[in-house]
Amino acid sequence: MLPPDRADAERLATIRAALPALAAGIYLNTGSVGPLPAETAAAIAEMAEYELRTGRAHVDSFALALQRMDEARAAVAAVLTADVDDIALTHATTDGMNIGAWGIEWRAGDRVVTTNLEHPGGIGPLYMLRDRVGIDLHIVPVGLGDDRDAILAAFDAAIDARTRMVSLSHVLWATGAVLPIADIAALAHARGALVVVDGAQSAGAIPVDLAATGADVYAIPAQKWLMGPEGMGAVAVTREARDRLAPTFAGHFTFEAADSSGLGRPWTSARRYEGSSYHRPSVVGMARSIGWLSMFIGLEWVYRHGALMAARAHDRLSAIPGVTVLTPRQAMAGLVTFRVAGWPAQVVFEELGARVFAITRTIALVDAVRISVACFTSDDELERVATCLELLAAHTPATVPPRRGLTLLG
Repeated sequence: MLPPDRADAERLATIRAALPALAAGIYLNTGSVGPLPAETAAAIAEMAEYELRTGRAHVDSFALALQRMDEARAAVAAVLTADVDDIALTHATTDGMNIGAWGIEWRAGDRVVTTNLEHPGGIGPLYMLRDRVGIDLHIVPVGLGDDRDAILAAFDAAIDARTRMVSLSHVLWATGAVLPIADIAALAHARGALVVVDGAQSAGAIPVDLAATGADVYAIPAQKWLMGPEGMGAVAVTREARDRLAPTFAGHFTFEAADSSGLGRPWTSARRYEGSSYHRPSVVGMARSIGWLSMFIGLEWVYRHGALMAARAHDRLSAIPGVTVLTPRQAMAGLVTFRVAGWPAQVVFEELGARVFAITRTIALVDAVRISVACFTSDDELERVATCLELLAAHTPATVPPRRGLTLLG
C-alpha cells in the first residue's frame, strides 16, 4: 500500500488529467462554475448526438429521458444524504430558493428572516415577496460569519411569533463562512418557521446531511462544486415541509396523474415541484458529474482533500504581511476571501490573472477577492498565487514591478 501522501499525489494527478480546463490556468473559481470532467462532456455529447441523429419525438426517447431524470435525482439524494423522494430537479439554485419562498400563502406583515450576506439568487425572491405581498423582511447582520454565538443571538432575537420562514446560506458566498444552520434551524422550528437553505457553496464541497442541517428546503446547483453543466440544479424538500409548501409552478412533471377533465393529482414526493421540461443532455451531465465525484474519486476523499487544500490556502495567505483573510479559519468550506492592503480588489484580480494565470473573482459586497480551493487544487498552484500576492502586498499599484519582468509562471 502506498503512503498516504504518495497515494494522494497519484490520485490528484489522475483527477487533474480528467479535468481538461485545468490546463487553461490556475482554476480557482469553482464557487462560480467548476471545471467539467471529460467524462461528463462525453456523456453530454453522446446524448446530444443521439438527439441529433435519432430525434427526440419517439416515445422511447421520452421514456429514456424519464429514466435519466430518475438517475439524476438519485445522484443528488446521495450527495445530500437524503431520501430520493425528497429530491426535485430544477434549473438552478435560484429555482429552489423560489420554490421555498413562494410556497407559503403569505399575508402582509408575516416575517422572513435572512442575513446581510446572501446571494441575489436567495434574497431576490424575498425582495419580491416584500414588494408584492408586504412581508416584513428582517435582515440579520452576521459580520464575516465568524462569531457563532453572536450570530445565534441575533437570529434568536429576530425570529419572532410572526416569522414564517428563515432563508439563509449554508456557506456564505461572500466570505466563505459556514453558518451554524442546524442551530438556526432549531430556533426557527421552535417558533413554527420553515427553513430554506441556499446550498450553492456547500453541495460537493463539504459533507451535507439534509436531516442534520435542519433544512426544510435545500437548493443546489449542478455547475459549481458538483462540476456539472450550467442550467441544471436540484432542490430537496422534506416530507414534512411538502405538506406546507405548495408548488410554485405546475406542469406535466408535477402530476402523478392529470388530464383536462379535472383530474390533477400531484406527486406526493418532491417531484411535485418539477414544472417544466429539462435539457436532456444536461440532466445526463449532472448525474454523470456526481457519479464521477462519488465513484471515480470518492466523496470522502473529495471532502477531506478539499478541506486540506483550503486550510493550506488560508494559512499561507494569512501569513503574508498586508494580506487579510476574511474567511473564518474555524468555519470554512472551499472558499477563501481576502484583501490586499492598498490594493483595490479588482486590480488584485487583474494582477493574479495576468501574472500567474489565476482564474479568481471579486466580491463587491465585501470589496475582496475570492478563490475557490477544491480537491483538484495543487500545492504548486497555491504557492504560485501566494508568491504573486507577496509581491503585490510588498508594493502599491504604482510601485509594483512591471509584469513583463516576472518569471512567476516558470
